[in-house]
Amino acid sequence: MLGAVQPRPIAFASTIDEDGNVNLSPYSFFNVFSANPPIMIFSPARRVRNNTIKHTLINAKATGEVVINVVNYDIVQQMSLSSTEYAAGVDEFTKSGLTAVASDIIAPPRVAESPVQFECKVKEIVELGQEGGAGNLIICEVVMVHVNDEVLDEYGKIDQIKIDTVARMGGNWYCRSKDAMFEVPKPLATLGVGVDALPEHARNSTILTGNDLGKLGNIESIPDRDSVIAFAKAEKISILEIKDKHIRAQELILQGNIMDAWKIILL
Repeated sequence: MLGAVQPRPIAFASTIDEDGNVNLSPYSFFNVFSANPPIMIFSPARRVRNNTIKHTLINAKATGEVVINVVNYDIVQQMSLSSTEYAAGVDEFTKSGLTAVASDIIAPPRVAESPVQFECKVKEIVELGQEGGAGNLIICEVVMVHVNDEVLDEYGKIDQIKIDTVARMGGNWYCRSKDAMFEVPKPLATLGVGVDALPEHARNSTILTGNDLGKLGNIESIPDRDSVIAFAKAEKISILEIKDKHIRAQELILQGNIMDAWKIILL
C-alpha cells in the first residue's frame, strides 16, 4: 500500500504531554477532509515490531491539542531526523535543530521554519485496530492558521511553487512538489463532450494516449462540418490516412491546440 498510494502529504505534528514536554514527529497518513468546518486527519499507526503506540497519540489523547506543520524542501532532512524514536521527554525540536514558537490558541508550539502551521483541537480519535500496524485516526479541527508571507503570490494566495512542499513515497523515497508539477484544468464550469463523442477510430487509436483522449473529450462543443472543411482548405489538406490523422492530431494536442486536433480527426 505504501508503495502504491503515493505521494502522500506529511503532517509534521507537534504536541505536548501532561507535564509540558514537547514532542515533534512526522506522519504521512494525512490529509484534509473538510473545509467547513476545517478538518484534518492524520494517523499515528501502532508500531509493527512491538505493537506500541507513538508519543504523539498519547499526547493527543491527554491534551486534545496538536499543531500540524507543513513540510517543505527546506526542512525535509530535519523532519526526517525528528522521526528518530527518542525516549519520552526528549525534545525533537532540539534534536532536529528546528525552532519552537508559541501558538496563539493552543499549548503545543509550532515549527517556525514551516511555511504553514495549523493549530488544531482534537475532535475525536478513532482506533482502527489493536495489532501492530493499526492506525489511529486523529480527527483535528483547525482553530488558527499561520502562513509565511514568503509563500504567498500577489493575490495573497499560496503560490504552489514557492511553498515547495515534499511528499512521502515508498521506502526511503520522497518527492519535491515543484519539480513534478503540471496543470490539468478542472472541468467544473464546463461540460465536456466526453471521449464517447469521438469517432470510433480515435477511441481505438494505438497512437492517441488516454491523456490525449481526455483532453479531446474536455471541450464543450464539437467543431461543425463547415469549420472542419474551412480548416482543411486553409491547411491544404486533402485526404489523410487514419494513422496520419492521429499523428497530426497528437502533435496539435501537444501544442495545446485541441480544436484543430478535433478538426483533423473529423476530416
